Parts: sequence; C-alpha cells; structure tokens
Amino acid sequence: MPGKLIIFSAPSGSGKTSIISHLMQQGLPLTFSVSATSRPPRNGEQNGVDYFFLTPQRFKQLINEKAFLEYEEVYPGKLYGTLRSQIDKQLAEGNNIVLDVDVNGACNIKQLYKQQALSIFIQPPSIEELQRRLQLRGTDTPQVISDRIRRATYELTFANRSDVVIINDNLQQARRKTIQTVCSYINIPLPDNES
Repeated sequence: MPGKLIIFSAPSGSGKTSIISHLMQQGLPLTFSVSATSRPPRNGEQNGVDYFFLTPQRFKQLINEKAFLEYEEVYPGKLYGTLRSQIDKQLAEGNNIVLDVDVNGACNIKQLYKQQALSIFIQPPSIEELQRRLQLRGTDTPQVISDRIRRATYELTFANRSDVVIINDNLQQARRKTIQTVCSYINIPLPDNES
C-alpha cells in the first residue's frame, strides 16, 4: 500500500509547529519530511536527517530541473524546498509523510497528489490574537511583527483551499482535533491517550 501525505500550512504564530511536534510524539506511523536547503549545516546537523544540504548552485540547478514539489527563498540566498524524488520514494515504501510548507506549496502539492494528500490549515482565532502571540514571543521587532501580520493576512485567504481548517484558539483542543483528523485519514485507531 502506498503511503499518504499530510500537508500542514499556516501563518507564522498560529501554533502549527507546536501542533506538528505534538502529533509526531504520538507514536503514529508518520514520517516527517526532510527538506533540502542551500544553507550550510549547523553544529550537529546531519545530511539526510535534519536537511539535505545542497550548495546554492546545486539547489538552483534542481529548481531548473523541476525537481522540487515546492521551494521558497526564506532569506536572500537561503533556499528551502521539498524534493519530489524523496517524497515519491517514501510514499512508494508505504510511509505516511508529514509536510510543513507555506500556503502556496500546500496548494501545489495537494493539486499534484490529490486524494493521496490531506491538506490541513492551522488558523489563529483572529489577526489580533496572532499579533498578541507574536508580541508575547518577544523574539521579533515591531517591524518584523508588522511584516508577519501583513503576510498572515494574505496567507489566511488560503484557508478555504485546504481540506481541513483547524482553528487554534485552544492548543489542547487543536492538538486533539489534528490527531483525530490524521488518524481518520490514514485509517488507524486513535492513540490510547486521545481516545
């Protein structure tokens, strides 16, 4: 049996990373997608485990060869992307793969894999709450927060293109809903702590 894709997208600050992290700790038959990047490895990072580390030239060559399902230049010269060959290989091996991508990437991947993919959009309760969360983090300048809010407003327009929208107004409930959604999609029972 080929595996399935579970695609997550969300505006920054919506709680997506926390929800995915919780999902991956449940012992479910899920594999997290390893992205490719053009940045050099940080201390302790391993090629093929943390990322596939490519030179900027090789990354651009693979873009030209249409080898990526999606890619993004997160910062000038710092490219990140999902290699189609890697995803197809894992799916053929029967792995269920979790992807964490931007809203455009989520739409493109869903369009390619259709019923073999489930797209989940994690939505904050409101833009105001998103701004409050970003301010509480204390990691960004007011200008960066303003840029993130502007981008989030755009990203929220993609929610209705997803198969499932989970509103994260309560983290515990959003985590539970995510686990229920994923278990139902890959047709397995809920873990004991969630049933």
